[in-house]
Amino acid sequence: MDSLTVQIIVTVLVGLAYIVGLVGIIVPVLPGTITVVIATLIWAIIIGGWTSWGAFGIILVLGAIGMTTSYVLTGRTLHRAEVPMWPIYVGIASGIVGIFVIPFLGLPIGFVIGLYIAEALRQKDAKKGMSSAWIAMKALGLGILIEFSLAMLSTIVFAIAVVVHFVTA
Repeated sequence: MDSLTVQIIVTVLVGLAYIVGLVGIIVPVLPGTITVVIATLIWAIIIGGWTSWGAFGIILVLGAIGMTTSYVLTGRTLHRAEVPMWPIYVGIASGIVGIFVIPFLGLPIGFVIGLYIAEALRQKDAKKGMSSAWIAMKALGLGILIEFSLAMLSTIVFAIAVVVHFVTA
């Protein structure tokens, strides 16, 4: 197999890893931003050259910003609302169970139900539980939106690097 064929195969596989990474940001069962960054690193190692390493550097920075911002904003919002992490973990566990009970929609439905029940039990009040669960869902949604947006920006950087690499190769 010649070098160009290997580069094309690796690029296609990395592109598929990007799809898994983007889905993983929205569906927290799969690894998200980490998949995008590691796939780009593998691409840079195999492809080599300034284009791939420059893209990796930019994508590494975007990934770090996305994950950090998502984590910090979500954590601050939950802290301000005095929502502890264990109801979030209950929601995640319920979402994972939900995947097997209701295909495709089970994750978000399970997460919401688990989070609400955990918060209602913690607050000892269904109405307060709903309010806390809503705050937590908005905070997590904002974090996902920020991380996904930066991952999409990383995807654009990767696409540009691919075009530049193959046009100049």
